[in-house]
Amino acid sequence: MLRILFVCTGNTCRSPLAEGLLRIRVHQEGLAMEVRSAGVSAMTGAPISRNSASLLQEAGFTESISSLAIQASEVKWADVILTMTMGHKRTVIQRFPDAVEKTFTLKEYVEDDHQVLQAIEEREKLVTEVQLKQALSQTVTVEERNRIYTLEHAIPDYDISDPYGGSLEVYRQTAKEIGGSLDKLVAKLRRQKEGPQTGK
Repeated sequence: MLRILFVCTGNTCRSPLAEGLLRIRVHQEGLAMEVRSAGVSAMTGAPISRNSASLLQEAGFTESISSLAIQASEVKWADVILTMTMGHKRTVIQRFPDAVEKTFTLKEYVEDDHQVLQAIEEREKLVTEVQLKQALSQTVTVEERNRIYTLEHAIPDYDISDPYGGSLEVYRQTAKEIGGSLDKLVAKLRRQKEGPQTGK
């Protein structure tokens, strides 16, 4: 049973949409999966946004979701943590360093371009080294700064747009953006599931 935790800021707009829309797909596909969501700055028990709730209802999701502040128990529960932005990913890793190997942005996790994935890995490593140098008051070289800049421009924008405060149509665009990534996620999980059986 795969356990996925989606993370955004307040757990009222994007991550509840991702949770609900994936749970619909899990039910349709018959996948062995549990899905939850949380926020890095959430207030536990608060209602999700009216527009997110409306879109989930429109999609056929009938269960109730309320916001949850991310905590160690949720991080430990999850097999994979999928954030809505790179900023959320960094916040999760800073707060829960043990989760570094299982935390990705949603778009990054479903990326299938090998060169892009290599650039992401190199950038993350370089950024960590530079942050460590800065913490130790060591000089960051021009070459290091230039390499990070080059890598940043080789990587697509993995942030999912924030609809907070927007109209239903703005939320609909975000839901469409999330839905496209969830389709790729389900296809990826299906391939992983079929792999051993088909010898692929």
